[in-house]
Amino acid sequence: MTNANATPAPGEAIVIGAGIVGVCCALYLQRDGHRVTLIDPKGPGNGASFGNAGNLGWASCVPAAMPGVLKKVPQMLFDADAPLKLHWGHVPAAAGWFARFIANARPARVEAIADARQALLSRLHEGYQPLLEDAGAEDLLDYSGLLMTWESEEAYAGSAYALELRRRRGVPMDVLDGNEARQMEPALTPSVTRAVHFPRLAHVVNPLRLTETLARHFERRGGRLLREAARGFEMGPIGPVAVTTDGGRRAADRFVVAAGVWSKHLARQLGTRTPIEAERGYHTVFGDPGIALRAAIMSADRYIAVTQMETGIRATGVAEFADPERPADMRYAEMVQRRAQGLLPGLRDGQRTQWMGPRPSHPDSLPVLGRSPRFPNVVFAYGHDHIGLALGGITGRIVSDLVAGRPAPVDLTPYRPDRF
Repeated sequence: MTNANATPAPGEAIVIGAGIVGVCCALYLQRDGHRVTLIDPKGPGNGASFGNAGNLGWASCVPAAMPGVLKKVPQMLFDADAPLKLHWGHVPAAAGWFARFIANARPARVEAIADARQALLSRLHEGYQPLLEDAGAEDLLDYSGLLMTWESEEAYAGSAYALELRRRRGVPMDVLDGNEARQMEPALTPSVTRAVHFPRLAHVVNPLRLTETLARHFERRGGRLLREAARGFEMGPIGPVAVTTDGGRRAADRFVVAAGVWSKHLARQLGTRTPIEAERGYHTVFGDPGIALRAAIMSADRYIAVTQMETGIRATGVAEFADPERPADMRYAEMVQRRAQGLLPGLRDGQRTQWMGPRPSHPDSLPVLGRSPRFPNVVFAYGHDHIGLALGGITGRIVSDLVAGRPAPVDLTPYRPDRF
């Protein structure tokens, strides 16, 4: 007699998407004994994972939609210098997303979303530690903390609720005045009047190298990496039996969709619709910055994050809502550059590089993380908003738990694929 509660035997697994989330999913499935194929047309880490701020945001429980956002969004859309951009041709496609986004700004929803984000973020190091140790990649993390800055008392007062959200969820922080902030980070502009230091935050000194290092480790352990684009699925009696790609037919027993913003179309083919948008971010890297930062910095006034990387100082910002395939508008990277140089007056602009990448964002600032509502051999793991790098490891562990039939370490209800 077959035991209905028995752990499924290891088999053939396909993970679609080789960003940091997909690579971590592949590694955890491999650790469970599965034969794993990782599929991505661009190769490991060349999407949103490439250009993020690098922060492992243990203090990033605050969602994007906060009380009062209904007044702020229209103002930002009409302000050329605002960090929020929406192409008017994309308005019909994004209108529903923004309606849901505004609904999630109610205080009760904000509290619930912050709880759900922190439930995952509090386990980020637990998720990464075994992968980093096995791959010999521990040197890619820097534990110097995060410094959040304000340049006006009005802006600081406006952040009080967001700081309280973090404090009530156990995030340690030290409140500083402007002089104390400059003692910690001398490169800051004299106009900084307030700051908060989050000592327990780490950042990755090269997110692309981290993703590539983990992917190489996956291949050394026998994993297969295919640079192919997933087009759809071949269906069997209880679910998919193969992925069809531009390179052929790839058969497996289990499937994980972790392709960032491109997961939307794959999930739809499997009967699940989620309102995911490409929140396109921009960065400028100062290859010869002339200064060195002691901690990662986030400016609440200038809407940018600035991080010391092994390739220079990276400044990130802007949320541009547009089709993910639309050509980049590097005026926004130039805007990020100017804001970074205003925050750090000694920052030299020689040897600059620029980038744009589509962050996969849901209107409730939470990922889709769970088994397909229709097909038991499919797991969804996408839409991690601005915290995909932070949640890569713990997402991979949860996916492997779901595939194995083990209890997940957190309640997955807030992230269920059919919540919309």
